[in-house]
Amino acid sequence: MRLAIVDESAARASVIHEGLAGLEDCEVFVITQRRALVARIAELEPDIVLMDLGNPSRDVLEEYFAVSRVLDRPIAMFVDDSDEESIGASIDAGVSAYVVDGFAPHRIRAILDLAVRRFNAFARLQADLADARGKLAERETVDAAKRILMKSRGLSEPDAYAALRKAAMDQGRKIAEIAQAVVTAHGLMGGS
Repeated sequence: MRLAIVDESAARASVIHEGLAGLEDCEVFVITQRRALVARIAELEPDIVLMDLGNPSRDVLEEYFAVSRVLDRPIAMFVDDSDEESIGASIDAGVSAYVVDGFAPHRIRAILDLAVRRFNAFARLQADLADARGKLAERETVDAAKRILMKSRGLSEPDAYAALRKAAMDQGRKIAEIAQAVVTAHGLMGGS
């Protein structure tokens, strides 16, 4: 496992490093510069990112939230204190664990586990959402194709669906692909 610790203070970063000491097969990288942070993290390709911000200004916090939005990996962020707006922004930015005033070496591993589990749960939800949206779009396309066939060929809804299904089977394609072809052809022929 590859871990990146992002902290402008080498002393605080060493506390996180100490909390990770018992992990086997773990490579730890410490990043102390904010400049080109996304590029540096991309270069290291860590599995997990731990950010200790201490008591950041609003601008610094926003900068790190922007970094969080582009990273597709578990992120645990440590801050000394926070407010509701910052907590909400961290969630929106995809931070897996936003820890307020809980910075201690003995807690690092538990927080790391939490960040990974939350990230994986969120990734599953996103995949499920994308799948549901894809199925809904396919369904809408099939419905549009059925309407076109019903109107242009005078078919009933079951017969229009049967025609789409037969074409899909004959061509070894999905019904949604055939439906998309019908909708596209209809549009090219001046249909609305």
